[in-house]
Amino acid sequence: MNYANAIFPGPEQTAAFFGGGEDGAFVMVNLLKFKDRAEYPDGSEPSLSGREAYARYGAAVQACLAAVGGKSLYAGAVTDLLLGEVEDLWDMVALAQYPSRAAMMAMVQSPEYQAIEKHRVAGLAGQLNIRTKPIGG
Repeated sequence: MNYANAIFPGPEQTAAFFGGGEDGAFVMVNLLKFKDRAEYPDGSEPSLSGREAYARYGAAVQACLAAVGGKSLYAGAVTDLLLGEVEDLWDMVALAQYPSRAAMMAMVQSPEYQAIEKHRVAGLAGQLNIRTKPIGG
């Protein structure tokens, strides 16, 4: 299995995801890999780690999620691998619930989200976002 961490989806991925049929609530699994040092475009916060920059985003995104009817379900550091094999473990796993694709789109387009996204970008080396639906749901 090959995978590629990214910071943003490409235009085709975005169109396919948000253009998909609306089928209600889902949980997004976020597999996160942090930079050693945060990288803000203006050069600020040079001593901040990528994890610390992302933590600023993580704290602020709670209000953005709530504003569209979503919520954070879980966030935790990756510590070990019991089964399988990967070249490099992710640093963190986070689960976020959204009521719909439209709600997620509204969130990421909101001025409030746009204002905090700089911390996400400064801290992340890359991530995978995996949309999940309950079995039978």
